[in-house]
Amino acid sequence: MDCGIITSKSVLLFLSVIFWLAGACLSYVGSYVFTSYKNYGNFLEDKYTLLPAVIILVVAVVMFIIGIIGCCATLRESRVGLGFFLVIILIIFAAEVAAFVLAIVYQGRIKSDVERSMNDVFQKYDGSNAESRAVDYLQQQVQCCGVNSYIDWNTTQWYNSTGNHSVPESCCKQGFTNCTGSMDQTENIYTLGCESKLARILQDVMSYAMLVILGFAILKFFGMLSVCVITCKNRRQREYQPLYSGTYA
Repeated sequence: MDCGIITSKSVLLFLSVIFWLAGACLSYVGSYVFTSYKNYGNFLEDKYTLLPAVIILVVAVVMFIIGIIGCCATLRESRVGLGFFLVIILIIFAAEVAAFVLAIVYQGRIKSDVERSMNDVFQKYDGSNAESRAVDYLQQQVQCCGVNSYIDWNTTQWYNSTGNHSVPESCCKQGFTNCTGSMDQTENIYTLGCESKLARILQDVMSYAMLVILGFAILKFFGMLSVCVITCKNRRQREYQPLYSGTYA
C-alpha cells in the first residue's frame, strides 16, 4: 500500500472520529447561539437571525451518523461507501458554507436590528408584562440601563406614570441592596445603555459560531480530497493489470 493511500485513509479515519467530536461541538455551539439569541429575542426584529444556529444543529445530528459510515467505508475501501461518504461530506460542506455566509449577513444586520426593536420594547415596559421581564433580564445580565443611557427612561410611559424620578430596580448595580433606582443616586445604578452592549454580545456570539463553522469546513475540504485520492488510486489499480512475460512462438 503506497504512501498516498495510507495518508488518505489515515485522514479519513481521523475525519470520521472528528465527525463524532464535531457533532458534539456543533451541538454545543448551535445550542449556545440559539439560547443566547433566545434570551434576547424580544430585541431582535428579524426572527430568521436564528437560521444559522438551526443549520448548525441539523448538521451536528447528521455528523454522528456520518462518522460511522465514513469509518466503515474507509477500512473496507468500498467505492460505493466512499462515494456515498464523499456526497455526504460535500452536502455538509455546502451547508456549512451556507451557514457561514448567513452568519456574515446577519452579523452585519444585528446592530440595526437591535436599534429598530429596542426602543419599542422599552416603551412597552410597565413592570409586569413580557416586555418588562425581557428588559429587566437584559439590564441585569448585561449590566446596563436604558437604550443609549439611563436618561432614556425619562421618555418612557412607565416613567411618566410613576412620577418618582427613578429607573427600574433592574438598573441597580449588584451589591447595592438599598438601591431604589433613583436618578439622583447615579452611583447606585448602571448609566451605560443596553443597545451597544447587546449588539456587541450578539455579534461576538455569531463570530464564535463563524470560526467554528469555518474550521470544520476546511476539514471537510481535506476529507473530500482524501476520498478522491483513494477512489482514483483504486480505479487505476483495476484498469492497469501487471504484464507477465511468457514464451511466444
